Amino acid sequence: MTIRQLLEIPFSSGRTGSGPATWGQRAIWDAVRQLPPADAPRYNIATAAPLDPGLPLPVLLTALERLLHLHDSLHTRLLPDGTGDLRQIVDGEGTLGIHLVAAGEHQDPAGPGALLHEELAAQAFDTATQWPVRIGAVTADGLVRHVSLVLSHTAVDGSGMSRLVADLTALCLGATLEELREPRRSTRQPLEEAEFQNSDRGLRRDAAARGQFVRKLRLGPARLFPPAGGQPARFPNAVLRSPALPRAVEQVAARHRVSTGSVLLAATAAMTARLAGTTEAVLNVVVNNRFLPELTDAASVVAGDGLFRLPDATGEFGEVVRRTHAAAIGTYRHAYYDKLALAAEIERLTGEGVRLADRSCVFNDTRELLPAAADPGADRTTLTWPVEFEPRPGLTFALDALQSAEALSLAMTADPFLLPRSAMERFLYGIEELILTEAGSNPGIAPAPAPAELA
Repeated sequence: MTIRQLLEIPFSSGRTGSGPATWGQRAIWDAVRQLPPADAPRYNIATAAPLDPGLPLPVLLTALERLLHLHDSLHTRLLPDGTGDLRQIVDGEGTLGIHLVAAGEHQDPAGPGALLHEELAAQAFDTATQWPVRIGAVTADGLVRHVSLVLSHTAVDGSGMSRLVADLTALCLGATLEELREPRRSTRQPLEEAEFQNSDRGLRRDAAARGQFVRKLRLGPARLFPPAGGQPARFPNAVLRSPALPRAVEQVAARHRVSTGSVLLAATAAMTARLAGTTEAVLNVVVNNRFLPELTDAASVVAGDGLFRLPDATGEFGEVVRRTHAAAIGTYRHAYYDKLALAAEIERLTGEGVRLADRSCVFNDTRELLPAAADPGADRTTLTWPVEFEPRPGLTFALDALQSAEALSLAMTADPFLLPRSAMERFLYGIEELILTEAGSNPGIAPAPAPAELA
């Protein structure tokens, strides 16, 4: 049988202070606040991993305490101030709870580890009273064999979690706080980031980025996919796993001297235009913003949305790749802004009858967010339908690129009235075919036939 207890790590002498919330904190806090309570955990950022051959518990506890000293976002609370603004409170002391489970004799720690992770990830955070981090650990034979990290999205984004995992690993392996702090002296903690955002320079950057976003909104098509009738239905999720894609993406990127992200974005844009029956693609692209020097090592929520528009997305694919790379640079450059201010501006323009572009198609390249997990899958392309989601208003599709050591996966969630399963299948296989053909390594995979609804 398993034995469970709650340990508390004392934390003191940390940085402290208060100030306005950052753009990222406010945007996520506002989004979560509008969700039904049962849906709030969907915004948690979570990861879990087995530890082999295991780690002494005191080593993990010491590393976690030092991690709090390294990243203010882990001991920050968010409170509305009564005037409509949101403030961040950085606590200099407190305790961090560790949910500790001792696996039973001869029990595989992966079992209780998965259950504990699922339980912790399914709980919402009260950001006014709780620190935005929850830790789980499973021990066996006197060593920690499984670790779970669950954070509120108000504290980190995907890249921020990746930074935390790397730092926690380094601390467990013996790195000191000073060794980790030294190369990132210029990295802004959330209070410093908010100070920049409210400075003249920050306000100018915000205005320029939102202006660029709105200019693209005025140019793109009001709808990519024709509206469809019917009652709201659950959104299917399709995952295409391709062992051939990682090398092919690298080959295409090298051939055209672009990033691998531009290759995937180009193929997504091309298939969006083809299935929509247009020559133009508009995609809402998630940008991690870590290319900004002051945010490179930020373990906080600084990712933003960039609007990517490609007028001729159905041309020769090599040319599409090159133009995508050029257009993406501008998209990334203007993805750091006040998201709530942009939403207010869009609402005003809509109310004035201004025609704005469809921004319901989302692309997110998550390949480098977290360390690759073992993926003992097949050596050929597979397409699975692992889950369905509740309807997501305002979304046509969301496409995530994920990477493991053995394959690249494309996970797509879509409105079935706009993109039925047959269209999703054609979309995903089409991305693979475009890239493999351009790389000269097409293994003969043919896209699924065009569905009657979109042909």
